[in-house]
Amino acid sequence: MRYKPANDTANLRTERPNPVSADLDIKSPLEIVEIINREDQRVAKAVKKVLPQIAEAIALVESALRRGGRLIYVGTGTSGRIGALDASECPPTFNTRPEQVQYLIAGGEQALANAVEASEDSREVGQADMAKRKPGKKDVVIGLAASGRTPYTIAAMEYARRKGSKTVAIVCNPESPLADAADVAIEVEVGPEVVSGSTRMKAGTAQKMICNMITTGALTRLGYVYGNLMVNLHLKNQKLVERGIRIVQQVTGLSADDAIRLIESADESLPIALVMNEAGVSKTEATKRLKKAGGSVRKAIAGR
Repeated sequence: MRYKPANDTANLRTERPNPVSADLDIKSPLEIVEIINREDQRVAKAVKKVLPQIAEAIALVESALRRGGRLIYVGTGTSGRIGALDASECPPTFNTRPEQVQYLIAGGEQALANAVEASEDSREVGQADMAKRKPGKKDVVIGLAASGRTPYTIAAMEYARRKGSKTVAIVCNPESPLADAADVAIEVEVGPEVVSGSTRMKAGTAQKMICNMITTGALTRLGYVYGNLMVNLHLKNQKLVERGIRIVQQVTGLSADDAIRLIESADESLPIALVMNEAGVSKTEATKRLKKAGGSVRKAIAGR
């Protein structure tokens, strides 16, 4: 590749040297973790400052999914992997369909485990990759980039916005091109990294926290959570079976044996089991109520 003189990335806050960790390489293991821990404590404070913008993003995603649209994360490197992680965790946590929450990462699937940094510089690839997903007016696209200046992500976001999708930027520097391409800009300023420029650290932590908030918030409001319980989980292994039994016990007050019998009578569906018990209805009626309520256990129990 052609080398260029330092440009405005040198002035990014996430790229600046951190005086707190200037002598990191001569510190003891305990001193290193103390420095990292102190810096990590700044992340939650930085995220707290952008809670209103995160709430806006939750409302956009809720609206999109309620209308049958999708949430599509897009990013490169660490940012892309964080989007991929959050998308991948939604089906086992909330029993969403895989197509509801998706991700795009520069370099494709191989970039999840291997560095493919060169692809992040291509606007053409970013636009082409997003075009394959056919974004539209029902969708929300969330672009993640610590710098806020990644060409791949910016081009993908701009394309989606032209096609009518709502767009959200999660960046760790102010006044960035990615923020300009977004309907909602979440600019979480975590400051310099302990290892200068290593945005897998504080910036990555902030992005993960925000993605957690967005999907958890939107899916909770859509009824995928009852109280604070993961009532849509699938009983696919022993840990999940035990968790499912505890959830039914917590909601119904039944003994473990009775909870098991209830789950079995509901074809191992926790939502159906809970509606059957709490509303005093048959499995067939519970299934009808859940369908009418869009999967919301609370609304189905109330018959809404």
